[in-house]
Amino acid sequence: VALHVVIIVIVPTFAALCVWQVNRALAGNDLSWAYVFEWPFFAGYAVYMWWRFVHEAPPDPVRPTPERADVPKPTSDPGADDADLAAYNQYLADLAAQDKPKQWR
Repeated sequence: VALHVVIIVIVPTFAALCVWQVNRALAGNDLSWAYVFEWPFFAGYAVYMWWRFVHEAPPDPVRPTPERADVPKPTSDPGADDADLAAYNQYLADLAAQDKPKQWR
């Protein structure tokens, strides 16, 4: 209900501002020509967002979302990758050792 009230107030207000800017532009205010096109754009955007909010269903918090097929499932054996992890940790340790500044004695 609040969205409907907002759109009922916003669109006529933006239309009135557009008419006001047209009158100012025709009276010689050149800057008002930019606003002549800006207020209808704002009104159109407000209608577009109102339409999306009204017709877009919020997610159902009770029903869980289905699992994605592209997300890999964890393996049943957590120690299966220990060798790869140890090799990677050794590689990182070697890189860290190379980056240490040499100390002069």
